[in-house]
Amino acid sequence: MSVVENLSLEQPRAKRQRIEPVINKSSSCSSRCRHWFVRYGICTTCKSTVDKSQGRAFDYLSHGLQLSHEAVAVTKHLTTLVSCSNEKKLHLVLDLDHTLLHTTRAPLLTEAEKYLIQEAASNTRQDLFIWKVPDDLMVFLTKLRPFLREFLEEANKMFTIYAYTMGNRDYAKFVLDFIDPKRVYFGERVITRDESPYMKTLDLVLAHERGVVIVDDTRDVWPDHKRNLIEISRYKYFRMNNSKHSKPYSEEKTDESENGGGLANVLKLLKEVHCAFFRVINEKELEAKDVRLLLQEMEFTSVDKESLIR
Repeated sequence: MSVVENLSLEQPRAKRQRIEPVINKSSSCSSRCRHWFVRYGICTTCKSTVDKSQGRAFDYLSHGLQLSHEAVAVTKHLTTLVSCSNEKKLHLVLDLDHTLLHTTRAPLLTEAEKYLIQEAASNTRQDLFIWKVPDDLMVFLTKLRPFLREFLEEANKMFTIYAYTMGNRDYAKFVLDFIDPKRVYFGERVITRDESPYMKTLDLVLAHERGVVIVDDTRDVWPDHKRNLIEISRYKYFRMNNSKHSKPYSEEKTDESENGGGLANVLKLLKEVHCAFFRVINEKELEAKDVRLLLQEMEFTSVDKESLIR
C-alpha cells in the first residue's frame, strides 16, 4: 500500500499521522508551500488554488487528488522502501484484456459459439460471465483465463497488485467484479484509459520503477518501461475478426492448459524474480536491487522463452 493510499481528509488524526513525515512543513515547505497534495485544485496545506500543470492527477486513488511532481517522486521512493523492508513485497501491474481474460460482444459470436450465452446465463460456470452496461442494449461475454484465481492468490503474497487497462473505468469495474469482487487483490489500484488514453506508463503507479514488474500481452503500449515488462502469450478464447484459420477454444469446447498456460508460466518467473530480489545479506542491500536488472540478467533458453509467449 502506498503512502498516498493512506491519505484521506476525512480519516481520523491517528491515520493521517502515517504520512506526516512526508508532508510536514519542515520537509515540504520552506519560504512557500510546495503544494504536495492537492484536492479538487486546492492545496491541502496552504489552501491556495493550484494549477493542474504543477502536478499529476491520481483520481483513480481518490477523486480530485493531485500530487506535485516532487511528492510523486518521494512517495514512489518511500512506498517501495517500506513495502520491501516491512512486507517483502514488490509491485505488479497486470493488464486485463488478453492477459487475464477475453471479452467479446454477444452479436459477434459465431453459430458454433452461441451455446456460451446459455452457459453463461445458467451460472453453472465460474469462468464465464454475461453482462451489459446499464442503459445500453449491448450484451458482452467475458471469459476468465485458466489458472487466474490461483495466479492472483499466489501473486498477492509477493506483490501489491495494480490493474491497468486500455478499457474505460466502467468496463474495468464490470470485469473486476468477476475477478475480484471483494477487492482483495486490486483494491482501488485500477488505472484505465480515463487516466491514460494512449499509452501505458508507470508514472501513474505509486512505486519506484526498480520494484515494479509489468505483465502484459502487448509490448508496444509500454514505450518507456519495456525493461519492467514480462510479455505474456495473448489469450484468445473467442473467435476474433471472423478469422477463418484454426478454431478458437470456444468452438473447440476446450481451453488453455491450467498448469502449462500463460499465467502458470509467468507465475514461475515472478517467483524467481521475487526470490532473487530479496536474496540479500542485509536490508541495506535492498536499496540497490532493481527488477529491471534481474529480468535482464535472467537468461532463458529459447525453449523457456517460447513457453512464455507461445
